[in-house]
Amino acid sequence: MRFLIKRPFREIAIIAVVVALAPAAVLLIFRVINPPASAFMTLTAAKLHNQHPAREIVHQWVDLDRIADCMPLAAVAGEDQTFPSNHGFVWSSIERALKHNADGGAVHGASTITQQTAKNLFLIPAKSYIRKGIEAYITVWMDLLWSKRRVIEVYLNIAQFSDTAFGVQAAAKQLFHRNASQLSRGECAALAAVLPAPDEYDAAHPGRYVSGRQAWILRQMRHLGPHYLDDALDN
Repeated sequence: MRFLIKRPFREIAIIAVVVALAPAAVLLIFRVINPPASAFMTLTAAKLHNQHPAREIVHQWVDLDRIADCMPLAAVAGEDQTFPSNHGFVWSSIERALKHNADGGAVHGASTITQQTAKNLFLIPAKSYIRKGIEAYITVWMDLLWSKRRVIEVYLNIAQFSDTAFGVQAAAKQLFHRNASQLSRGECAALAAVLPAPDEYDAAHPGRYVSGRQAWILRQMRHLGPHYLDDALDN
C-alpha cells in the first residue's frame, strides 16, 4: 500500500522536474541552432492570416556579423542601457514597476533585452503576474546559458519592426530596401524607436513621436560611444 501511495507522487515529481528543466533544454539547443520562429511571430502570423489572408509576415535570419554595428547599439540605447552588465534583470526598474502596479496602474514590467527575448521567443502577450513569473524563470536560464552576444543576436532576429516584418534583415529590406549590414545610424535609431509599438509606427516614414525618439536614441548612442558593447559581444 505504501508503495502504491508513493508511486504517483514519484511520477508527479519526475514530471515536475522535466517541465522545470524544459526551458533550459530548449535554450541549450537554441544556443547553437537558430530558432526558426518565435511564439509571438507564430501568433502574429495566425492573426494576420485570419484578418488579411493575402498578407503574411516576413522573416529572414541573419548572423550578428552581418548586421550593422549601429543596430545592437541603437537597440541597447533605446531599450536597455544596462545590457552589458545586468544579469537579465534591473531590480530598480522592477521595484518602480511593482509600485506602479500596486498604485492601481496596469500590470506591466520593466523588461531588459534578455527578458524581452525570453518573452518573444517562448510566450504570447498577456499582462499577468503568472506570465511575468514564467518570463522571469526563462530569463534566469537564458542569462545562465547564453552569452550576451547570443541574446542580442536572437533579439534582433525575432523582434517585430513593422506590422509584418520580424527581424532586422526583413525590416531593413522592407522599409529601407537594403540589407541589415548596410543600415545607417539614423535608420538603426529609427528601427529601435518603433520597438515599443512596431505595428503602429513606421520607421521609414516617422511621425513626430518616432522622430523625437529617434533623435533621443541617436544622442544616447553618441553618449554611450561606438565601443560600448565591445566587451559584451566579444564573449
